Amino acid sequence: MANFLFVLSRDENDAATRCFQFAKIAHSQGHKVDVFLIDSGVSWADTTRDYSVKTTTGDCVNDYLPYLVENEVPIYV
Repeated sequence: MANFLFVLSRDENDAATRCFQFAKIAHSQGHKVDVFLIDSGVSWADTTRDYSVKTTTGDCVNDYLPYLVENEVPIYV
């Protein structure tokens, strides 16, 4: 098992989607995962935000973030 730290520093839908996707993949494979939201990335901590905005590949933050929350993956702001 490895330790993964994902840092999201941008308020960009594509960047956030990939960050949460990679965190979900690592955690689902049994690794320890921590996520830090810094700089303008802290805007993703706003629970009233629309997490269903699609990326160019058709997925969205809402495809991955609920898994992280349900599995109590630490997300630091």
